[in-house]
Formats: sequence, structure tokens, C-alpha cells
Amino acid sequence: MHATNPRSRRGPIRLALAAAGVVAAVALAAAVPAAADAARAPAEPKPTIVLVHGAFADASGWNDVTERLQKRGYTVLAAANPLRGLLTDAAYVRSVLETIDGPIVLVGHSYGGAVITNAATDNENVTALVYVAAYALDEGERLVDANALGGGHTDLADHLVIRPYPGAPEGDADGYIDPAYFHELFAGDLPKKQAAVMAASQRPAALQALFTPSGVPAWKSIPSWYIVASQDHTIPPEAERVMAERAGSTTIELDSSHVAMISHPADVADVILDAAE
Repeated sequence: MHATNPRSRRGPIRLALAAAGVVAAVALAAAVPAAADAARAPAEPKPTIVLVHGAFADASGWNDVTERLQKRGYTVLAAANPLRGLLTDAAYVRSVLETIDGPIVLVGHSYGGAVITNAATDNENVTALVYVAAYALDEGERLVDANALGGGHTDLADHLVIRPYPGAPEGDADGYIDPAYFHELFAGDLPKKQAAVMAASQRPAALQALFTPSGVPAWKSIPSWYIVASQDHTIPPEAERVMAERAGSTTIELDSSHVAMISHPADVADVILDAAE
């Protein structure tokens, strides 16, 4: 029986270690450029968030939501909705969207929902729609039709102040919510003094918008989120639930009046961030 010389085993061991070192070095050399490329790769751009107000309101209703979104690093545009008619308002918002580069999250409150439903159709930059107690109309549907969805009812039409405006099409006029009913119908969970100021500064909507059939809805091709306001006395909550389900929206419900973006700004901002991120 022959004894094994320990030195005779060192050669193969040294060769194995050397080979392992070469493999590790090659792997490291490959990994470093890959990591560098990843570091240099541009991050996905944050979408621009476009907020569209509804009737009897203006863009200032989004102020608290806007502040929260801006703190998260988002570019926000609270567009001025003309409130002159569904098709012309949608055309105006569409023209605003065409000036924005990159992805867009489009948010509509109340009548603003009907506007974004039409404005975003065929716009490939719009990656998400968010409806805040809003009209997510179907093709051919009118606002007055949508109010009756789900057996809902609103007394809004009984408490409008009608005023003519220059250049109005025959039979059209401006509608305002009677200030005596503004708090009850529009902003029931806000302080009465705040609601009174909002009533005094409300912007009217042309009544023809109530009877204009909607076009092809953008929610059929764009993912959507929906906030149902369970204490809404402007758009019936029953109708909101039907529209949200029909659109296949990711839906949450808030114990809120019609102006959820004012009374629950943090919750509304969170939903918008979900849609954006």
C-alpha cells in the first residue's frame, strides 16, 4: 500500500481555485456594466394629473387635493371647464390634453365626469380615469337619463335658478343651484358658512348639457377608478354605483356629500395616487 504525497493533491486544488476565480471575475465584469446601465436608464415618467371640475363649481374645489398630489411630486393641472355644453366642453378639455407630453391621469368630478368620458376617447396618453361622484355616461346616454339609474332620485332640478346668457342657443339658459338649497343639495358635510360662500361664487352650467347624448365612452378602453359619495344629494348614490359597476371601475365609497374632494381630500388624493402609481 503506497502512501499519498499531500503535495500531489495541491496542483489540482490550485487549478480549481484559479478557475473559480476566473468565473467570478467574468461574472462581476458582466454585472458591473449591467448595473451601470440600469442606473443610467431613465425612470418611468410620473403622469400629469388633470383635474376637471363640474357644474356649480370651479377649479378651486380641487385645491386641497392638488396640494397633496404636488407633495408627492406630481405635476397637476386643474383645468377650467367652460360649462357651455357637453360636446364643446369635452372638445376644450381634449385640446388641453393634446398639449401635455407623456402619460395622463384624468380626473372628473360630477358633470366633469361626463366631460372626461368624452374628452379621453382615442387619446393614448390617458392611462387612467378617476370619477369623483361623477357621471360615467354610456354612449347615447344623457345626464338626465343617468340620474335615474338604479332607481335613484335627486331634487336638484326643482331648485335651480335659471338665467339667460348672451348668445345662448334657442331654448338654452344658465342654471344655478338656488343658494337657499346649496348646502343641502351640494355640500351637506361642509360648514354652512363655507357652503354659503361656494353658493355665492358658483359657476352656472348651460342647461343643454343635461340633454346632450354622450359619445363613445373612454372607460371602455381605459382603466377607471370611481368614488361613490353615499350622502350625495346631487347625483343619486344609486346611480353612481350603477355607473361604477358598468364601467368596471375600481370603486370605493365615502360617507360624503357631493363634494368629496373638499370634505375628504386625503381619501380622494389616495384614490388618484392609486390610479397614477
